[in-house]
Parts: sequence; structure tokens; C-alpha cells
Amino acid sequence: MKENTIYLTKEFEEKYTYTGNDLGSIYSKNSTAFRVYAPTAESVVLNLYKDGSKGTPFEKIEMKQAENGTYTTVVSGDLNKVYYTYEVKVNGKTKEAVDPYAKAAGVNGLRGMVVDLKATNPEGFEQEVRPEKVNPEDAVLYELHIRDFSIDESSGMKNKGKYTAFIEENTVNGDKLKTGIEHMKELGITHVHLLPSFDYGSVDESKLEVPQYNWGYDPVNYNVPEGSYSTDPFHGEVRIKEFKQMVQALHKNGIRVVMDVVYNHVFDAEEFCYQKIVPDYFFRKDKDKFADGSACGNETASNHLMVRKYMIDSLCYWAKEYHIDGFRFDLMAIHDIITMNEIRKALNEIDENIIIYGEGWAAEAPLLPEEECALKKYTYQMPGIAAFSDDLRDAVKGSVFEELEKGFVSGEPDLEELIQFGVTGATGHSSLYRKDVVYKQEIPEPWAASPSQCVNYSSCHDNYTLWDKLVVSNQDKTKEEIIAMNKLAAAILFTSQGIPFIHAGEEILRSKPDESSEYGYQENSFKSNDKVNSIKWNTKKENIDMFQYYQGLIAFRKATESLRLKSKEEVEEAIEFFPIQPGVVSYVINTKKETLFIAYNANEKDITLQLPEGEFEVYVNKKQSGTKPLSKEKGTIQVEGVSAIVLKKRD
Repeated sequence: MKENTIYLTKEFEEKYTYTGNDLGSIYSKNSTAFRVYAPTAESVVLNLYKDGSKGTPFEKIEMKQAENGTYTTVVSGDLNKVYYTYEVKVNGKTKEAVDPYAKAAGVNGLRGMVVDLKATNPEGFEQEVRPEKVNPEDAVLYELHIRDFSIDESSGMKNKGKYTAFIEENTVNGDKLKTGIEHMKELGITHVHLLPSFDYGSVDESKLEVPQYNWGYDPVNYNVPEGSYSTDPFHGEVRIKEFKQMVQALHKNGIRVVMDVVYNHVFDAEEFCYQKIVPDYFFRKDKDKFADGSACGNETASNHLMVRKYMIDSLCYWAKEYHIDGFRFDLMAIHDIITMNEIRKALNEIDENIIIYGEGWAAEAPLLPEEECALKKYTYQMPGIAAFSDDLRDAVKGSVFEELEKGFVSGEPDLEELIQFGVTGATGHSSLYRKDVVYKQEIPEPWAASPSQCVNYSSCHDNYTLWDKLVVSNQDKTKEEIIAMNKLAAAILFTSQGIPFIHAGEEILRSKPDESSEYGYQENSFKSNDKVNSIKWNTKKENIDMFQYYQGLIAFRKATESLRLKSKEEVEEAIEFFPIQPGVVSYVINTKKETLFIAYNANEKDITLQLPEGEFEVYVNKKQSGTKPLSKEKGTIQVEGVSAIVLKKRD
């Protein structure tokens, strides 16, 4: 089915593609210039307000038609902190809309706000530098919801649920163990991935005393920070400064910042600002209906040139103004490949080290030819952009769509080659795809051109936490047995090629208990309460062994170049998989600098494996991991049941 629109015609694109960089409100102390893209409008009026949500305009100014479908006006005087909207007349109907390019907004994003951005900079923000360069394959990503981070009573943080919780130093729980930023530093991550933190629609910012929760995948104003995480959502400048303080604090502690971005759909299509200003331009429509590749009621049209420009302008704005170091794209396959490549190109001009990754799928088929969609299988066509490996995710723990299904770590048979595929960072290997091997499911064709295009993970905000999935699908196992599975899953993740990604709290066995759910755990907590979603920092002591295991794996990975190979060719040359045994994956990584022997044993019984020639030192076993050798081994090695072992050859 094809999109039904005049907006894709060559004539429209030639006449109404505006390439300037002055859309929105451009502030100076003496005047503010406004420009809005409204090619189908009969007239546009600028409304100026004193308040972000109440009252009538104190001034209305007719805007002038300008080049390429834009309308402009310049207003004299200092308009800092003045609120504004556009009143747009299309086909005889007049609607009031927020500026799509608004950089600040009042409560609930109802009105844009003119802002002196320099005045929102915390002390030293303009001079701050990003943490030292991190190549994608060297990154360790930590996915975090801003509210979950601090809201629990045990967090030791005062500014609970707020951006400013991140600026609190030396926070501890009741056992005097580190929480917050200190915990993340102690763990060793390189990037914190923040769930959506632009202005979203599902939380009423005017009633923050009422318990409310949402992940935030419902955009309203793309260039404005979410107000519910600020200490004052009624004054547009406050959230901007506090967001910058958060970034500054993370950078100061050596942690880069990734934003989760949702350009694929909006909270309410009919009420969205662009829909009021240029009806049906921002979205793909099938005749009179919004296409719905997002399964959220609409899908945006990145293939429309001014939507593509909007996405690029927005991302560059966050990177420049807020010093953001990376972007994770929700339902990336709703966007077209050309747009994603243009985004990579534009961000490279700011900082080539800005990391980009996304979900290589859509919820439903987008209204776009499949070969144009930024699907996982076309990742190789998007250099410098990575996709999530659901292949390794489901192989490790069982399908996220089948609650009771087990994975490799819980003893499910015939998953060994899927684990091997994950180990290659989805680049594939000549020893895979053998006809003599029984597959539980077909091994995917390689979809990553290099390991840096593959994000490996066991769990994320979606679906069960790793711990809950293992508990639900292994109800006959003891806690100790499930802990062993969790450690094996972590070891696979951190010894695979590609970019490791963990859900915040996974390292302290994060759980989302919910008595109302069938198995006692919440599988989809997008609007559950804080009791379900918060990180329970008081569990760190009882799970300190797991924390130290993750900490050791991260440290070992950082210290071991051969776990961070840069090319498909290096993977092919360096890795040698040994013949598969049921429940066992073993291999060597042999580079000029070092030789590793790695084995994963998902069987309950111990196994004995032959080591390559020479003397080896153990760095990871069932109980411990880290950068200090645990023992010396030669000839054969015993691998305990449900565990991983990693050895490095002595020079």
C-alpha cells in the first residue's frame, strides 16, 4: 500500500523545502525573530502571552509570508521568558499551535517560550568538555529512567525523581553502599542511556503531587526537556538549566549521555503542533487514516524532506545545546535509511564520537517500501549506526514474547549456534551455517558490517527484567541456580563482540514485582507505579556478589582488546569456534596481542575441555570475574555447571 499525499511530489519539494537554520524563535536582548514552516497556510498570527498556560495574548502579530512556505516576523524588545503560540489558518479553519521548534515551554508544553539559552547555562557549562573519546565497541551502555534512578526511599538522594538527583554527590543507601552516580562510576559504565526526557504527554506536570508514572514514549515537544523531572515545570527556563546540570554532572564523572528519542510517532496526532500548522505533512497517511507502524496511532514521515530536516535539526540542537553524546532510536525501522544516514552525517560534523543505535524494527509494517526502512537486516547500509541484537537476547534467556520459554542459560537445547552468532557481533563467521547442526531456529544472515553496529543485551525497560524472566521461566529452580544463570548471561554479554548494554539495576538483580500480574512480576511497566519501577538500592548489599561480578566483567572487557574487535574481518580471522557439544559453546580469540579461551557451559553438570597449547590464567569463572588472575591452568580445564570461564594465555 502506498502513501496518499501531494507532499512527495517533486514540485512540492522544490517549491517548499526550506534549508535555513532559523526556524523557531531566535532570541537576542533587543529583538526576537520568529519563523515557522507553514506552506499551506492562508495566514499565521503570532500570539504573545505572559503565562505558560493561562490568560489571553497581550499581543497578536500578523506574520509575513516568506520563502519556501515559511512565515516570519521580528518583535522588538527583550522577550526572554515570554510565552507564544502560532494561530494558523488553513482551508478556512484556524487552529492555535505550539511552535514545533520551541526550545522552551510552559507547563504541559501548551505554549512555547522565548528563552535566553545562555542564561540557562550552569556555571562552567559552556567550557565543559565531553568525557574522553569512547569508540562504539569500547562503550558500556546503561539504560536508565530518570525517575527510577532516585525515587526509591533507599536511594539516599534528596531530589527524588528529578534531574537534579544526578548532581548529588557521595550518595549511599542504608548500608552505606554507593548509589546514584557513584554507583555507576563504581560499576564502570561509559554511557548512561536516558529513557525519553523530552516533553511528553502522559504525565500532567501541573499535578505532580498526584502519583503518576510513564516511560515517556509519547512526544509532545521534541526540543523541550520534560517538565515533570524539573523542580518547577511552570517556568520554562528551569527545566533547561536542570537538564544541563544533569549532563554536566555525568560528564564531570566521566559518563557520556545518550538520549532515547522517539521521532517515529507522537502522543496525539490531531493535537500535534505540526498537524495543526501543516495538516497531514508530518505523518504518513493511508487515504484518510493515519498509518500506524508504531502501533501507537500514527507514524511520522521521515521521507518528507521537512520532516527529515526537523529530525536532523532537533538532534543537532540536543547535541550542541545540551552536549548530548548519543541517541537511541525507538522503532527505528519506521524511519527511512536515507534519513538515518543523513542524521549520522550531520552529527559527525558536531562530534564523530556521538553514538547512534536503535531498534531495527517497527511495531507494524510502516507505510514505506520495506527496502527503504531502517530495518535491522539493512544495518550494513547505515555506517556508524548500530541496532539491537534481539537474536542474542532471546537465545540467552528465551523469547520475550513467550513468558515460559527458556533460553541457553536455562538449559534450552539447540541454541548453541545462535549464541555463536551473538558472539560474532552479528557479523557472522565462516564456521556457522553448517548443515550438520540442529537449529532451534534459523541462524540469521549477518546484518552488521562490523561489531560496532551490534548492540548486545539481555534485558531492557521493555518486557521482564532479566532476573524476572529467569524466575518466571524456571519456577522449579532455586535462587542460587537462577543466580548462576544470570551470571552466565552476563558473561556471554560482556565477552561477545559488539556493544554491551544493560538495563539499570540488572547488576543488583533488579525486579519489578507486581502481585496483580499472572506470575507475580510486571512484564510491561510503562505506566506502573514507583513501587514496581524504582531501583531498589537497598538490595545492593544482599546482591553485592552479583554487582561485583558485573563490575569485574566490565573491567576485564575494558582491559582486553580482543573482546572489542573492530571489523568483520578481524572477527573472522581471530575467532575459532570449537565443535559444538550440547549446552556448550567454546572458542578461542587469537590476536597479535593476546589469546583468550572462552567457554559457556549451560549444562547442570561440570565439563572438562581441552585448552590450546601453553599456560593460561583464569579471569572469569562461576564465582568471580575481574582483571586479576584467579588461577593458572594448562592442558585441560574444568568448567562448572551453568557457568562461563574465560582464560588468557600467559606471555
